[in-house]
Amino acid sequence: MIRIICLGKLKDFNTKGLVLDYLRRIHKYHKIEIVELPDSENIIEEEKSMFKAIKDTDYVIALDVKSKNITSEEFAKIIDKSFLESGTIDFIIGSSNGISENVLKRANEIVSLGDITMPHGLFRIILLEQIYRSFKIINNETYHK
Repeated sequence: MIRIICLGKLKDFNTKGLVLDYLRRIHKYHKIEIVELPDSENIIEEEKSMFKAIKDTDYVIALDVKSKNITSEEFAKIIDKSFLESGTIDFIIGSSNGISENVLKRANEIVSLGDITMPHGLFRIILLEQIYRSFKIINNETYHK
């Protein structure tokens, strides 16, 4: 199981459509769901709701712009390795507050998909596309480069 744990709900119809398209594509390879938590102005409140969503046995990958940038191939290796260690991978997307230090400490991996700032919905789409691309790489399938 792959879970994308994020704060806030998507409002834009077009963004929701792209998210659903990638969820459908990924579902051919693995079970995936998005867990939308209520966002808050308080990072401690966000931390509490994240810890409620994360199980002790989950492999947690925090997505933090301040972390090391990785390639699609490196991302695929992390996903492949994660399934060997746990049945569930949790990808954590923080809010505009970022991700709390305690959640970052809990993470098994902390990675960045780029140094730029982008809207939350767009980042979700990029993460889903990279998960889909990872399954294509893991399964030695062709995919547009």
